[in-house]
Amino acid sequence: MKKRSMLWLAALMLILSAFLAACSGGEKAGTKKEENGGKSGETADKPQDGGTLVYALDSSPKGVFNYSFYGDAVDAQVIDLFDENLIDYDAQLKAQPHIASWKTSDNKVFDFEIKKGVKWHNGDELSVKDWEFALYTIADKDYEGPRFDNVRNIVGAQDFHDGKTDKIEGIKVTDDYHIQITFDKARVNNLDNLWTYPMNRTAFKGVAVKDMMSAETVRTKPVGLGPFKVTKIVPGESVEMERFDDYFGGKPHIEKLVVKVIDPSLSVGELKNGTLDMTSFHPSIIDQVKALDNVNTITYPGVSFYYVGFRLGTWDGEKNVMNEPKYQEKKLREAMYYAINREEWVKAFFFGVGKPVNRPIPTNHWIAAPNDQLEQYKYDPKKAKSLLDEAGYKDVNGDGFREDPNGKEFVVNFSHYATQNPTFEARAKAMAQYWEAVGLKTKVSMVDFNLYYDQLEKADKSMEVFFGGWSTGADPDPTPLWGSKALWNYPRWVNPESDKLLDEALDINVVGTDNNKRKDLYVQWQKLFMKDLPVLPIAELEETMAVSKRVNGVKFDVSGMNRPNEWWIKQ
Repeated sequence: MKKRSMLWLAALMLILSAFLAACSGGEKAGTKKEENGGKSGETADKPQDGGTLVYALDSSPKGVFNYSFYGDAVDAQVIDLFDENLIDYDAQLKAQPHIASWKTSDNKVFDFEIKKGVKWHNGDELSVKDWEFALYTIADKDYEGPRFDNVRNIVGAQDFHDGKTDKIEGIKVTDDYHIQITFDKARVNNLDNLWTYPMNRTAFKGVAVKDMMSAETVRTKPVGLGPFKVTKIVPGESVEMERFDDYFGGKPHIEKLVVKVIDPSLSVGELKNGTLDMTSFHPSIIDQVKALDNVNTITYPGVSFYYVGFRLGTWDGEKNVMNEPKYQEKKLREAMYYAINREEWVKAFFFGVGKPVNRPIPTNHWIAAPNDQLEQYKYDPKKAKSLLDEAGYKDVNGDGFREDPNGKEFVVNFSHYATQNPTFEARAKAMAQYWEAVGLKTKVSMVDFNLYYDQLEKADKSMEVFFGGWSTGADPDPTPLWGSKALWNYPRWVNPESDKLLDEALDINVVGTDNNKRKDLYVQWQKLFMKDLPVLPIAELEETMAVSKRVNGVKFDVSGMNRPNEWWIKQ
C-alpha cells in the first residue's frame, strides 16, 4: 500500500502543479498569529486617514448578514466588519468587558450594564432592549437559525420556545442600560455560552420571526454597531461599506471597505498588482504569497480541526436519534481510520501548515487531551483489513471489493464540499483510494459549498460519509457540537455517558472554578469520543492570511483579528 499510495500521490501532484501556481482555497476556521509578531504593516508612522481597502472572499457568501441567523463562515467574515459583540475576548480567550460589563456572585444570576451612547448605523442608540429582542427572537418557536442552545439555559427560555408562556422569566430589563439574566443553574460557562449579539429593533419592526431570515435587514440592508456600515450589496458578488464616524470604539481611519468574491486562481495576481489588500488563502500557494514583495504572509495558531464524519442518525427537530444502520459497526469505522495515512495525506494537501490530530479538540486549546492518553490510530492497512474481516465485510464475489456482512454490495458514499480549488476534489479522491486499498469501494461526491452544510443539517440521505471541519471558540465546551441535542452534531451521535461528562464539566457543584478539574472531565470525554469514533479526526491547521504592506495596524492573536477601526492605509 505504501508504494501504491506514493505513486498516486506523485501523480496527483503532477496533475495539480498547473493549478497550484494560481489557486487558493475555501477553508474557513481557526484563529490567528503571524510571522512578524502577529502584526501586519506595522511602522512608526502616525496613522493616516482615508483610502479604500479591498478584502477578498474566496467563495460566495450565502448572504445571511446577521449574527443571530448566519450559519456560514464566509458570511461571518462580512458580518465581523460591520457588527459587534457586546463582550470581547483576550489572548487567553477570557471574556472581557466591551460594550457590556457584568457582575455575578454565583455564576447563575448576571447583572449586565451597557455603555451609554453606543450608536447603531441607523442612528438609534443601543439599548439592552435590543439585546432582549435578540434573545426572544432566538427563543421563538419560529426561529430558523442555529443559536437556540445559546439561550436555552436561561430560566423560562425552553417554556417560551414550547409555547407554554409568553415571557422568559430569566430576562429582566431594568432600564435602557441594565439587564439581569438568570440561568436555570450555575455553570462554569454560562457567560461564554450566552448569546451576546443584539438586534436593532427598528430595522426588524413589523417582521415576523419566521420571515426574518429572508428580510432585507438580514439580506441586503443590514444594520450593525461596528466600525463600518454597509452601503451596497450585490448578492453573491460584493459588499461595500463606508466608515461609521460614530463608532463607539473610535472613528475608523479607512474611508471605505470593498468585500468582493474573487476566483482563488486570481488572488496572487491581484495581490501582486495591488488591486487586493487582504485575503485568506489556501496553503497550496503559501510559497507564492511569501514571494510577493508588497505582501505580508500571516499564519494563525490554529484552533480548528478537520474530520471525516459518519451519518449515524437523524435530527427529529429537538434531538439527535441514532437510527441509521450502515455505519453503526464500530469496527468498520476503526478500519476506515487505520486505512488512512494521515501523515502522507496532510503533507500532500496542506503544504506545511497542517498536522494530523487525534481528537476532536485542537492541540492549541487548553482542554486538549495529551496524545499519550489517546489511541493514535496510526496508519495500519493490515489492521484495517483484519478489522473488516472480523466485522464480516468480505469480498464474496471476487471483484476486489468487500460486500457487507449480509453479502450485499457495500459502497462508501463520501461527500466533500466543492469550491474552485482543485485540491479539494484531489484530496477527496486520495481519501477514497485509501479505503479502496483495503477493499472498500468508494464513490466521491463533490457538493457545492453553499449547499453542503444545509444538506448535513437536514441529514440528506446522500451524505453518508462526509468531510467536515470546526473551529473551537473561546468556550471550549464541546456540547454545541457533540451533545445529543446539538443541531451541529452532524453525525447525530448520541451517548449518555458523553452528555454526563459534558454536563459535569460545566457544573459549579462538580468543578467549582477549578479549570484543572474541568480539563480532567474533558480529557475523559475525549477518550470516550475516540473510543466510540463517531467521526475520524484527520488534521489541524494554522490559518493563512495575506495583507498588503500598505495596510497598517492589523493585529492577530488566538482570540482573532483586531477591530478594523484600528487599521489604516499608508497614503
